[in-house]
Amino acid sequence: MNKPLRRIAIFCGLLVLTLLLRDNWLQYVKADTLREDTANRRVTIARYSTPRGDIIVDGNPITGSTASNSSGLNDLKYKRTYKDGPMWAPVTGFASQAFGANLMESVEDGILTGNDDRLFFRNTLDMITGKQKQGGNVVTTLNAAAQSAAYNGLKKQGGKGAVVALDPSTGKILALASYPSYDPSAFAGSSNTDAEAWKKLQKKYNPNDPMLNRALRETYPPGSTFKVVTAAAALQNGLYTSADEATKSPLPYVMPGTTTELKNEGSIPCKNATMRIALRYSCNTVFGKIGADLGNDKMLAEAKKFGFDAEQFTPVRSSASTFSDDMNQSQTALSSIGQFNTAATPLQMAMVASAVANDGKLMKPYMIDKLQSSGVDTISQTDPQELSQPLSSENAQILQSMMETVVKEGTGTNAQINGVTVGGKTGTAQHGVENSENPYAWFISYAKLPDGSKPVAVAVVIEDDNANRDDISGGGLAAPIAKSVMEAVINSKK
Repeated sequence: MNKPLRRIAIFCGLLVLTLLLRDNWLQYVKADTLREDTANRRVTIARYSTPRGDIIVDGNPITGSTASNSSGLNDLKYKRTYKDGPMWAPVTGFASQAFGANLMESVEDGILTGNDDRLFFRNTLDMITGKQKQGGNVVTTLNAAAQSAAYNGLKKQGGKGAVVALDPSTGKILALASYPSYDPSAFAGSSNTDAEAWKKLQKKYNPNDPMLNRALRETYPPGSTFKVVTAAAALQNGLYTSADEATKSPLPYVMPGTTTELKNEGSIPCKNATMRIALRYSCNTVFGKIGADLGNDKMLAEAKKFGFDAEQFTPVRSSASTFSDDMNQSQTALSSIGQFNTAATPLQMAMVASAVANDGKLMKPYMIDKLQSSGVDTISQTDPQELSQPLSSENAQILQSMMETVVKEGTGTNAQINGVTVGGKTGTAQHGVENSENPYAWFISYAKLPDGSKPVAVAVVIEDDNANRDDISGGGLAAPIAKSVMEAVINSKK
């Protein structure tokens, strides 16, 4: 080969090598970036080219797909539909041709669209047989009756709030409701009507923020419901060894390093009260002093065992609840009664009640039981998983007896269920600068059947800006909703 031809050959070889490098760069290095680029309509076209699989509750789909009538984007063939959309929106999230997807619709998009690698065999079989490609199904752990009781209870209350119910023995999420809510069907398409519906739901135009998932993404001061965690810390650290041992709790109690008295609500028997009496009457002085006596490090360690200071993935992400570190004794005292910087999601407080009910063992919360192909073959099954052990079995049973006293003869009597033992704790959490706004009403609880099983633990929070301040209490507003949810779970098992 003469010299000019050799140069041309080398140059052509370099061009081919450059093309190969560029092709591999695009296909492997930049693939995810290009796929997720909002300007890449191929992903959206593929997502809505076939019917999505369904999200299943109690064997029945709560979602569907219908032919799209989008006039401006005719290349999007199908759009999502929802049954009882507002009730299930905190679980399903939305899948919109124009606005993308969130929550379960986003987390399991690969299964629902049929694009997940685990569906390769099924998709190949459908291609050979000429069957239209279909998405797989997501089978949830949710209990339809419990979800209905939770959502309708919040709706009847009329304010804002959330409910989470768990199966203590497995961590299965049985109900997850948020109010006010929205209908994901309203903006599932890409028409001007869908765009207008989306706009009206944004917080900028709707201060009630109906698209906020209050069960997973909002943190509230937990108020006196956090005293259950403080009682657990006292037992686990040997500060007190029984529910009926007198505590060293003066009245008045001046917080360490200050001249400020920690007040109780009304004239209640809190001086040197036992933890049982203190939880029954919700004594701030007793549990504030317990927190100060234990100190920040021990309180923080116990809170973390219950799940605080960590995001939870159900697999939908839940915001981390907060118990601060580096606090002085007085700050620790306030945090130990659910004030100061302490903040919790409803999911977190349901986890607290669940761990106590499950004899001290906290199970990882989850709401997807299994994933299926379009032919309903199971391709993935969720197994219950222990998350931590916040309490010994002995101490958990002591705390159960204390919570059961709260419902039998304390502030939680509105949660009583005939023939069922109920343990609970009320909370009325301060809100606003110097408690200037209406407080939040909390209730956490569990139900114990005559055979000793505990099928459900619940957390309810209510925020009602329009209620009479004197009428706001965890026992008055939140406990009846928790009762109806527990009854729904119990009755569904008969």
